[in-house]
Amino acid sequence: MLTLLIMVYGCNSNNQAGSLETNRELVRKYSEIWSTGKVENLDKIMAPDFTCHFIDGIEWKGIDGAKNAISNIRKAFPDWHEEILDVIAEGDKVVTRFKSTGTQRARFDGIDSTGIKITIFEVSINRIVNGKLVEQWGFPDALSFNHQLQPKK
Repeated sequence: MLTLLIMVYGCNSNNQAGSLETNRELVRKYSEIWSTGKVENLDKIMAPDFTCHFIDGIEWKGIDGAKNAISNIRKAFPDWHEEILDVIAEGDKVVTRFKSTGTQRARFDGIDSTGIKITIFEVSINRIVNGKLVEQWGFPDALSFNHQLQPKK
């Protein structure tokens, strides 16, 4: 894939292909933090004024907002794991499609612990400036998420 990017963009003085790979790696590290819960590493990859927007209107700001969001999901789903399936990088943006899994062990979003393991697919658009994540738009399959947590009749 990197060869293709070099062919498309050419080897110019600002090393566009290298910047794209650096941006992809930054987003991979962000996904790893969601999977490991090591929120102390957010300071290394995220700008202080980071903003996350979710399709359902949820938004958080700053590194502390991200730490809180990750900690909350991992409290309810301690085995939360994200597997990146596709990555597309262009300019200052990296788009990922990924699979998220986790077993609900605590109350989450008004739903008591079910012990159910869920699998959802998500898309995320991340914007990077000066080597740091500054903005994210998240598109999780919330309908599937909620449906999977409903008791089976």
